[in-house]
Amino acid sequence: MRKIGTAAAVLVAAGAALAGTAGTAGATTGQADRVRSATACPASWSSNTKSAEDATTKPLRNIRTGKHACYDRMVFDVKGATGKVGYHVGYTAKFRQSGTGDQIPVKGGAILEIVVNAPSYNPSNPAQKTYAGKPGKTLPGVDVTGYKTFRDTKFGSSIEGQTQVGLGVRTKLPFRVQQSGDKLIVDVAHTR
Repeated sequence: MRKIGTAAAVLVAAGAALAGTAGTAGATTGQADRVRSATACPASWSSNTKSAEDATTKPLRNIRTGKHACYDRMVFDVKGATGKVGYHVGYTAKFRQSGTGDQIPVKGGAILEIVVNAPSYNPSNPAQKTYAGKPGKTLPGVDVTGYKTFRDTKFGSSIEGQTQVGLGVRTKLPFRVQQSGDKLIVDVAHTR
């Protein structure tokens, strides 16, 4: 009986030691995760206008968004684009539809106007839409409910080979624009 009691005491002590070690390991891992997150968050982005003059003859096929640890992301799919996709991205006081100048209301503390040098129609048959955006309406299939930075999306227009979108954000925050293959990516930071 004494051997069983001793064995049980040893197991309890070993379990307590392991639990203490696991707690320490978890605390260490938690710190490492916090450091990793802090260094992965954008520090050098700015809220200045960004643009590239490149153009593509490939049409815009889709716009989608995603949540990330340090930023919210909007992706423009320009399927088949092999070179650089041109763009003009910057903050504006009022979002106005290209071509008509009509003001389109966009919710949020600031409005990021995004113009992508890709039409949302077939260039050889402009009546054939490749992206179903309608002027003044929320982007089809895009729901930014629960995002930390994004507040609203509006389609502006698609004329002369360019597609215009209004992105409502919480406040004027730093952003970056990058291309990955045939996707143009706009990331807006959660903080300054």
